[in-house]
Amino acid sequence: MKKFLTEFKEFAVRGNVIDMAVGIVIGGAFSKIVTALVNMVMSVVGLFTSAVNLSELAVTLQRAGEEAPYFSLPYGAFLQSVLEFVILALCVFCALKVINRFKRKKAEEVVEAAAAAEPSKEETLLAEIRDLLKAQAETGK
Repeated sequence: MKKFLTEFKEFAVRGNVIDMAVGIVIGGAFSKIVTALVNMVMSVVGLFTSAVNLSELAVTLQRAGEEAPYFSLPYGAFLQSVLEFVILALCVFCALKVINRFKRKKAEEVVEAAAAAEPSKEETLLAEIRDLLKAQAETGK
């Protein structure tokens, strides 16, 4: 049992698990933001559709001579789900674009810093040794 608890502790404090937990928490908060955005967009869509709630749209079929509905096809719920998916995908795409832009800037700064940095004493000494060995090899031919 002690070995099991030790292994679980190692698993739980591993970097990937902590990163995943942070991602889940941030994802939960992000989903609230996206839900609010979807509700705003759906309100605007409601203006263009004469305040009809998309999720309530349906085609109802009846048999001839009967008043009770025979079959109902709720296509509005599908349309609303597709619209919510598109809005969510757009939000995630925009968030990733911003994150990638920051990563690119950081990578460019690292490359610029590495290019601007002078070689260390060890690198300079190794380069001199390499050049001397190369010159000896050329004269020894």
